[in-house]
Amino acid sequence: MSKYLVSPSPHVHAPASTKSLMIDVLLALLPAVIVSVIFYGWGELMVLAVSIASCVLLEWAITKWLLKKPCTIADHSAIVTGVLLAMNLPATTPWWVVLIGAIVAIGVAKMTFGGIGQNPFNPALVGRVFLLLSFPTYMTHWEAPKGLWGLDATTGATPLGVIKEGLMQGSTVQDLMAEHGYSYSQMLFANLGGSAGEISALALLAGFVYLLCRRVIKPHITFSIWGTVIVFSGIMWLIDPAQFTDPIFNLLTGGMILGSCFMATDYVTSPMSAKGGIIFGVGIGLIAMLIRYFGAYPEGVSFAILIMNMTVPLLNKWFHQKKYGRA
Repeated sequence: MSKYLVSPSPHVHAPASTKSLMIDVLLALLPAVIVSVIFYGWGELMVLAVSIASCVLLEWAITKWLLKKPCTIADHSAIVTGVLLAMNLPATTPWWVVLIGAIVAIGVAKMTFGGIGQNPFNPALVGRVFLLLSFPTYMTHWEAPKGLWGLDATTGATPLGVIKEGLMQGSTVQDLMAEHGYSYSQMLFANLGGSAGEISALALLAGFVYLLCRRVIKPHITFSIWGTVIVFSGIMWLIDPAQFTDPIFNLLTGGMILGSCFMATDYVTSPMSAKGGIIFGVGIGLIAMLIRYFGAYPEGVSFAILIMNMTVPLLNKWFHQKKYGRA
């Protein structure tokens, strides 16, 4: 007797797999990775190598020795987590701090819940926020990019940090922008201090376009984040341009592009429906701007995404996908 597994229709076949999707994400991140290494040099290569190797080895060890399940590192999701974690860290981060971040990202945020497809929070962001709260000195030590063969690096704050600190000391946004020579073209493809994921908005946008062309992600989450940032920061900027930064500045600085294009759009931790995704994106944009303008930290994208990750089960419950065959 032939042993076939038969299930009710419809039967839909798609060539995409977890591995192919992860490869597309890695290819999309490649321009930003290359630019970050060119600008930050060997320090960034070390952070990338330690982060990727730690994430892959940890996932292999946990599946083999703790969960006693088939190894899952072949799907490349651990590599993606390693790259995203590294892109959220300063290039000067010590190797042991990177290792701790990988342990939290893979061991706590991902594998504790059963591995890929079951984690409620973005693993790389959990690792990043844990390190920010546990090792603030290392996580807020920024150096100006020096390149692979550059001179000694100089310590400097990120544009968001400069504006935040300057406003607290009574300066205006316009004076701070002029004093430090910030320009929109510099922010788009820049030589500014920050994590590897902040070095070039243009490289990240090129990867985002690639993902859209490959139909790996849908743009409604990203566009709803950008739209919320533009509207909210635009209103605040029109009310008082001396105390609030403008929409373009907020889109191009910090982790806004990296977070909105590569981490908020994560399949597992974002809503399944378009309506839910739009609300998800609006929430991220609003929380991020509230933290930037009124919070203690100059950056708020990581916190905003993790907070909205908690709402995904409710959004999936309230906004169902259209059932097959129904109008």
